[in-house]
Amino acid sequence: MTETPADRGEENRRSGPAGANADAAELGKFEAAADRWWDPEGAHAALHRINPLRLNHVQERVGGLDGLRVLDVGCGGGLMSEAMARTGASVTGIDLGETAISVAKLHLLESELEVEYLCQSVESLAEQRPGEYDLVTCLELLEHVPNPASVVRACSRLLKPGGHAIFSTINRNPKAWLLGIVGAEYILGMVARGTHEYARLIRPSELHAWAVDAGLSHQDSTGLHYDPLGDRFRLGGNIDVNYFMHFQNEGEA
Repeated sequence: MTETPADRGEENRRSGPAGANADAAELGKFEAAADRWWDPEGAHAALHRINPLRLNHVQERVGGLDGLRVLDVGCGGGLMSEAMARTGASVTGIDLGETAISVAKLHLLESELEVEYLCQSVESLAEQRPGEYDLVTCLELLEHVPNPASVVRACSRLLKPGGHAIFSTINRNPKAWLLGIVGAEYILGMVARGTHEYARLIRPSELHAWAVDAGLSHQDSTGLHYDPLGDRFRLGGNIDVNYFMHFQNEGEA
């Protein structure tokens, strides 16, 4: 239980679509449940429950979303993308899961919102649209890709000067393994078994280093916690298990 994301060699990578920074097995996990993205009691029930917290946190960190151009990296079926669009943001959502993107597009017929959905990697979008976004969110994705540092670099490239990047992921330590994997997946059943692999989890120091190397400045770190007695989630406090990190591109226009 000591391997770090930086230690993963090419021999340990399972190829994703068209050589993208993706693991075919990881994509398969989410594609298998893609048709249930919008079922609040289904495979993604935990995401439905935390989505209001995620939205409020993002809004508080950037001072509101109305009028901002936002990119949601790893958007899945569009839960967070639609939530941000509903606040007045102009949202693009990207994901490498073709089924997930199809589900996201179909749900727009019901929600009557406007979101641009693309089945595309963040690295390729960074080549096409550098410096175009006020905010990039990358939530619950980094622990599922072979090269998370590459995702962080691409997110940085996509930001306007002064733009914000908000990541969320899971820490890598014994407490996170016990609560985030054993507890959440195998005891409480809040997340499907096998969703997370311990070696892929990311320490805050690693995410911080990748972001700083990509030209971003750290603004805030916040923990996401579950209270089993009260059956509720809350934000704040330590970042021992699930956490958000907020960075800003302080480059000049």
